[in-house]
Amino acid sequence: MPVVAHHSCAVFEAEQRGLLETLQAEFPQEQAGLCQALTYCDMTTGPDGTHLRVGERLAEIHSRYGPEHLVSRAISNATPCITSAVDSILGRLSDVRATGVGQVVLDAHPHRPVHRVGADLVARYPADFA
Repeated sequence: MPVVAHHSCAVFEAEQRGLLETLQAEFPQEQAGLCQALTYCDMTTGPDGTHLRVGERLAEIHSRYGPEHLVSRAISNATPCITSAVDSILGRLSDVRATGVGQVVLDAHPHRPVHRVGADLVARYPADFA
């Protein structure tokens, strides 16, 4: 699925690895809303499935890889992209919470527990998640 190839602003890591052109040629970018939702799920869930704030998740990644690792460099470069995606989804979730509607949507990652996101988010913005 192309959206997974672009999760959490992966173009920054692909660039660090010299694979940016390959990524873009092989996996076209999906709709922005879908990529933002996947980034939100990834960047607010720790490796053990616990809920984290985006800043905590970024710090966890940096501590796991160390400052000189290419993943840490890529995450540093991607931080504005990541925080923008998370903020966008949080804004939409605030709208969903205000309506009192919310259901469970399964996280696509098989090794993580269910990530709770308002199902109404997809219903309200179908063009973004198609």
